[in-house]
Amino acid sequence: MSADGFRHMYEVAAARNRSLLCVGLDPDPAQMPPGVDSVAFLGEIIEATSDLVCCYKPNAACFEAQGAEGWAALSAVIDAVPDGIPVLLDAKRGDVAHTAAFYARAVFEQLGADAVTVNPYLGADALEPFFAYEDRHTFVLCRTSNPSARDVQDLVVGDDDGKGGRPLYEHIALLAKGWNRRGNVGLVVGATYPEDIKRIRELCPELLFLVPGVGPQDGELEAAVRGGIDARGGGIIVNVSRGVLYAGAGGEPGGYGQAAREAAASLRDAINAARAEARG
Repeated sequence: MSADGFRHMYEVAAARNRSLLCVGLDPDPAQMPPGVDSVAFLGEIIEATSDLVCCYKPNAACFEAQGAEGWAALSAVIDAVPDGIPVLLDAKRGDVAHTAAFYARAVFEQLGADAVTVNPYLGADALEPFFAYEDRHTFVLCRTSNPSARDVQDLVVGDDDGKGGRPLYEHIALLAKGWNRRGNVGLVVGATYPEDIKRIRELCPELLFLVPGVGPQDGELEAAVRGGIDARGGGIIVNVSRGVLYAGAGGEPGGYGQAAREAAASLRDAINAARAEARG
């Protein structure tokens, strides 16, 4: 962890590697090469792609499903990420403040992650234990990439004066903007809703966006990048998991690292092309 915190690490890595790409580290035994454990598999992915990314994002659920061995594997994978590249743990934590404080300690102190995803349903007091770690970043679920997101996130809620209203995801974006007093709050905004990304960027010009949903979820990469980048041409972390990790599935044994590298390079270039187009 840099003394300057997650955002500084992200910006330095993004500039050095000319990349807004984040690779999700989601080990799935059904898709991994036979006979290769998750630490060895993900270690090779990291080694093959570390000069092409701005961040790595392990998914806690994929490790927790393995029990005690999975928890140890998660710690080992985080340790395998080179210095200077931040680690964002996708854990979607959210509970009452007392419990949230323990979750925050587990994520930031025990595992050493640089950032985490959280669920805002319980409100600000449940998230404050995460925000209190000023050198870490907390990404609040806002506009998620799954198909049923609209069932809840499109619900119209009234303003404080009871007049008018806006979709719930916009309300959450504005709450997060207000919670960003320490400069360490971001938003999760799915690539599957590029027009909504554009709207949220208008509401929150300074916040970092984690943008999942590119690849198997059919997120619109170019439109999401154009709508999500900030005034400086950055401010987004475009996550791809399966599209990089399992790019070599069914190929030559031992070739998954090279296949992941080729997929990551292609995605990085596509993101940069969309970024350049958006900036004119």
